[in-house]
Amino acid sequence: MSEDKLSKQEACMEPIKKIRLSDRVIDAVKQMISEDGFKPGDKFYSENELTRKLEVSRSSIREAVRILEATGYVSVKHGKGIFIADSIHHELEAFQDWLRTNEESILDHFDVRLIIDPKAAAHSAERADKNDIDKLEAACSEFEASINEGSTSSLIKYDEKFHTLLAKSTKSRTLYFIMRTMTKSLPEGWISSLHVPGRIEKTVSEHKAILEAIKAGDAEKAEKAMLMHLNNAVKDIKESMNSN
Repeated sequence: MSEDKLSKQEACMEPIKKIRLSDRVIDAVKQMISEDGFKPGDKFYSENELTRKLEVSRSSIREAVRILEATGYVSVKHGKGIFIADSIHHELEAFQDWLRTNEESILDHFDVRLIIDPKAAAHSAERADKNDIDKLEAACSEFEASINEGSTSSLIKYDEKFHTLLAKSTKSRTLYFIMRTMTKSLPEGWISSLHVPGRIEKTVSEHKAILEAIKAGDAEKAEKAMLMHLNNAVKDIKESMNSN
């Protein structure tokens, strides 16, 4: 690809301000694939090039690439780079391949969350104030609104937001720090969960059950609701991994 073409792309592409894992990042990468003449099997821009072109952080690019890989747009070959996926590789097939490739990190994510989240829910039931509950309710509403938009990246954003706000409502700075760190260092769990068919709808009802227990101040019920939510997610992900 010529230097002139790269310069033209940079002039036409609107810089993206620092928004983590947004539709704008993902849509911009899709636009590049289409407008820059990439074909299935071609090597795509590196993470550094994408960071420079879109003016976002490298972590934002990595999260966007993970979702694009899971949905069949690109293929990441470790040590070699990002490649445009085969055009006949359908979304579900691509996602199942991505699940199998990332199985270890996905299960690591849930192993940690099964330790942290249920206790966080219990503490939230004991410590959350009205302001915390209002924010959790808003996050649930935002998640549901994103379903109608058909935006998986927005769903991931608001799922992360619900769990992060829940951790914050415990009034434990350590819990809040751990949850915020996990959203950045182990994003595969959120990506994998919300791409499994039927999991989005289950997440809506499971979040509501957790929230109702918190509002009632029932620590035991909140802990059990969170445990059920995570175990259901793991079960659905494993079933998707094992499907043909």
